[in-house]
Amino acid sequence: MNFEVLSYGNPEADTLLVQPVDDHDLQVIENEVSYIKELTGGGVFCLKAVKVKSWNRDLSPWPAPAVFGNEDFGDGAAEMLKFLVDEVLDGGDSGSASNVKRRFVGGYSLAGLFALWAGFQTNCFDGIAAASPSVWFPGFLAYMRQNSICTDAVYLSLGDREEKTRNPVMAQVGNAIREAEAIFKEAGKECTLEWNAGNHFKDPDLRTAKAFAWLMNR
Repeated sequence: MNFEVLSYGNPEADTLLVQPVDDHDLQVIENEVSYIKELTGGGVFCLKAVKVKSWNRDLSPWPAPAVFGNEDFGDGAAEMLKFLVDEVLDGGDSGSASNVKRRFVGGYSLAGLFALWAGFQTNCFDGIAAASPSVWFPGFLAYMRQNSICTDAVYLSLGDREEKTRNPVMAQVGNAIREAEAIFKEAGKECTLEWNAGNHFKDPDLRTAKAFAWLMNR
């Protein structure tokens, strides 16, 4: 399966940011790029935004029942990751990626969960930027306990009101992300957990920018 790839920033930069996105992300992606530049003191990077076709299918590591709405989660993450590795990291969408020295994958919400999962599958990424990731996803906390992530740097964040939801599955997100931080630190990884003001829908562009900027500033 092919996905649409949109490029922002400097295509010749040696820092590549890879982010699965949907239409809502694309509405504020220019803001995110500006925030990254500001937070990195004018850092030079290329952001490859990969537009998903089905958010719940393309970013889910395994099937799970819907926890909100009626759309179940699929198992398309492996196919998405293969596209990222074969086409985006290797320059298939632009012809060359030989100048890239640092590769970071990240995203918001379910895309943040995908980025974490991708870090367990491959050592292609130098860091993971998981902004308000959906670590409440059924079975994912157990998966993190039982497997080892293949990168040395992980950024985690959450809104301070996200765990106050009435949805019993999603309300587990706070405890899950605290344990995720502990898992990565116990494994000797460089990991930070940043708490942001607000619920899950507040400032996704800024939160994602802070995630990528933390990796770039290390």
